[in-house]
Amino acid sequence: MDAPVLVGPIETDRYGYDLVNSPMLNKGTAFTEDERSQFRLHGLLPPHVGTLDEQVARRLRFMRGFATDFERYAFLRELQDSNETLFYALMVRNLEEVMPLVYTPTVGEGCQRFSEIWRKPRGVFLSYPNKHRIGDILADPRFDDVRVIVVSDGERILGLGDQGAGGMGIPIGKLSLYTGCAGIHPDQTLPVLLDVGTNNQERLDNPIYVGWSHPRVTGADYDDFIEAFVTAVCERWPNVLLQWEDFSGANAARLLSRYRDRLCTFNDDIQGTAAVAAAALMAAINVTGTPLTQQRIALVGAGSAGTGIAALLLQAMVEAGADEAEARRRFYAIDRPGLLIEAMNDITPGQAPFLQSREAVASWSLRRPDRIDLYDVVVNAKPTVLIGVSGQAGAFGEEAVRVMAANVERPVIFPLSNPTSRSEATAEQLVAWTDGRALIGTGSPFAPVQWNGRTIAIDQTNNSYIFPGIGLGVLAARARRVTEAMFMAAAKAVAHMSPTVSDKAGRLLPPVEELRAVSVAVAEAVARQAQADGVADLADDLTLSDHIAAHVWEPRYRPYRRVE
Repeated sequence: MDAPVLVGPIETDRYGYDLVNSPMLNKGTAFTEDERSQFRLHGLLPPHVGTLDEQVARRLRFMRGFATDFERYAFLRELQDSNETLFYALMVRNLEEVMPLVYTPTVGEGCQRFSEIWRKPRGVFLSYPNKHRIGDILADPRFDDVRVIVVSDGERILGLGDQGAGGMGIPIGKLSLYTGCAGIHPDQTLPVLLDVGTNNQERLDNPIYVGWSHPRVTGADYDDFIEAFVTAVCERWPNVLLQWEDFSGANAARLLSRYRDRLCTFNDDIQGTAAVAAAALMAAINVTGTPLTQQRIALVGAGSAGTGIAALLLQAMVEAGADEAEARRRFYAIDRPGLLIEAMNDITPGQAPFLQSREAVASWSLRRPDRIDLYDVVVNAKPTVLIGVSGQAGAFGEEAVRVMAANVERPVIFPLSNPTSRSEATAEQLVAWTDGRALIGTGSPFAPVQWNGRTIAIDQTNNSYIFPGIGLGVLAARARRVTEAMFMAAAKAVAHMSPTVSDKAGRLLPPVEELRAVSVAVAEAVARQAQADGVADLADDLTLSDHIAAHVWEPRYRPYRRVE
């Protein structure tokens, strides 16, 4: 399926209320006098004929008047459901301001309060009682053009846990970034929530909860439901890109492993997070001068996201010339039991490559003989990099960070958990505890920090630098699979655009307002890697660039022509 043709007038047989109530076709006051006559809109609209620019300015001013970010989130969701072109025009022109409202951190509260604000259908809810109807639901002609699906089962929403059907806020938000940051046409995207119940008692006790009010389905019944979904997707859209999002740690890695060779798919929590962390670390090396092969990396949170980061960084170290066995020993993975070491119980396959040997830690000085915590790791291993994906606020304690800063001139510290309330430390804390020397990347946006008369900008090390470009590259190259090498290519593309390449005082990552250009660069790198990996047909650079450009939709109004 090719990119939608976006030249010339739009032909439609809709008119009147049906036209203005179609989010993708509605232009509001920007319908011309001729269009109002053609489509019987006189009287339905106020007489003023406006422009998209005027509408954006008016909606932006109105949005800024709300008292809370959640109110802004609800306003933007309603705008998206009434006029998508206006919604995306406002977003694209104000990415830095709007992105935190449509996605992290505000989307967390949006998921928690989803039942309060749900008004109009967007995407599909596939509930367990309707498992026999999945194929019929997906067969709706409205979905004929779908090329990208983001799916969640709502069990591990950000750091907030099980939100049940409220987890639909995540696929909706993610796909708005596919469009806002990479230009993928809204009609080519489909958010999906697999509603298999919830174990969140607050949701089950809520009389206005919109989901299936039932404890979560697990085990074979859960797996059979996922299989029915994937089978239906493959039959409906053989070439679709499917992104798994916010599944529990127990399910995320195994579902990716089960289906990654069956369709074009990836897990953003595992692979996208790893790629943006790798990009930010590569950028930080421009400042510190310490080669990747010499980094010592402490990782707080060794679930699927944490081990995904470790695996990609290990690959990068080996590509940079490190011996693999030696490189593994440079990782210190910390989870609920403390530092993960050999012979521990309940070690996952993802954690297994990153266990420290008992011999390596035998001589360490410990505060407790039965547990090795972050402070012990910092004192004994002297890590140069500290990454957090634990979902635990305050996991980076002041004492440990101060010791790290005493050992390392420019410590690299990435508290990546979101929303902001779950960050392992705040940006202000990290600046203070390191005397302004830390190179900081955060999962959610933080305001610049004032320190000793200077302003320190804080990079949002967010997956939005990666996944929109992955999607654009996959679509443009018509890739049949998503490979690990494609994520490495994405990470390197982002790192190559870092301001630190030319200025050691620069930010680690490009400004958020440049994400459209970043996504195109990532798409080019990903598409070329897909060809090198044999999962996409070969095309020369000019053809590939043309394919990418053809998939970048710009939110602007086009003229309409009525057909009977």
